[in-house]
Amino acid sequence: MIEISCKKELNGANGKFLLDVNLNIQKGEFVALYGKSGSGKTTILRMLAGFETPDSGFIKVGGRTFFDGDINLAAQKRNIGFLFQDYALFDNMNVVKNLLFAKNDHALASKLLEICELKGLENASISSLSGGQKQRVALARAVMREPEILLLDEPLSALDNDMRVKLQDYLLKFHEEFGMSVVLVSHDVGEIYKLCSKVFVLEKGKIISSGSSAEIFLRQSGSQKFAFSGKVLDIKRQDAIFVVLVLVAGQLCEVVLSDAEALNLKVADEVIVSAKAFGINLKKVKDV
Repeated sequence: MIEISCKKELNGANGKFLLDVNLNIQKGEFVALYGKSGSGKTTILRMLAGFETPDSGFIKVGGRTFFDGDINLAAQKRNIGFLFQDYALFDNMNVVKNLLFAKNDHALASKLLEICELKGLENASISSLSGGQKQRVALARAVMREPEILLLDEPLSALDNDMRVKLQDYLLKFHEEFGMSVVLVSHDVGEIYKLCSKVFVLEKGKIISSGSSAEIFLRQSGSQKFAFSGKVLDIKRQDAIFVVLVLVAGQLCEVVLSDAEALNLKVADEVIVSAKAFGINLKKVKDV
């Protein structure tokens, strides 16, 4: 069980605000932190990892106290793996040495590289790898210490859709193989639905709802035949209607809206594209 009950004052785009969260994560759960940028998701990861210190409260993992005001366990004593978006690999080391730097276990390194389909690249330089290969090396290195908790801070957001799907599969394999608790920060609804059993939704430093992926995202979109998350790329008026260009899972689609449906919609908004028995609907996702 991971128990987090913390407060920390943060500086946001609109000034200071208070991160005030209470959440419990069961041992071995794969959960997501979801919400608007700047709502405090990454800070929660960093406090759990020991990279940042809460102003007050406590963090407990499996009965051990990581933080309670009097105790503030050092990051290296928390047995936590952290996967960043920017890889954070050592360019002066080859692939296998990056893994062995985390833990000197050649058998485990070989196993992890095999799971990530990187066999044959053990001696390759980091600079010679593609972005997807680098992220796979970073993932394998994060798991080398067989951490109790794996923290993922939007690690797949810079990858193309096909590589994202592959990395998601590797994450599921590692979760099944090692049974670690995993906390993911992501804005990708499809990614969260595929990977996570539970979602915590943050808004302005507070958890406003939690539940399964279906409960959270179907609650937003209502009862639909299908519903996909997307991003608005362009909005154009054509006579009495609006045509909205939406990016959905790496593909472009056009949705026709009335004046009322297009009201308050703007480029870069996150939306849900859905359909019932007749017609396609498009609904803005609140503040995400």
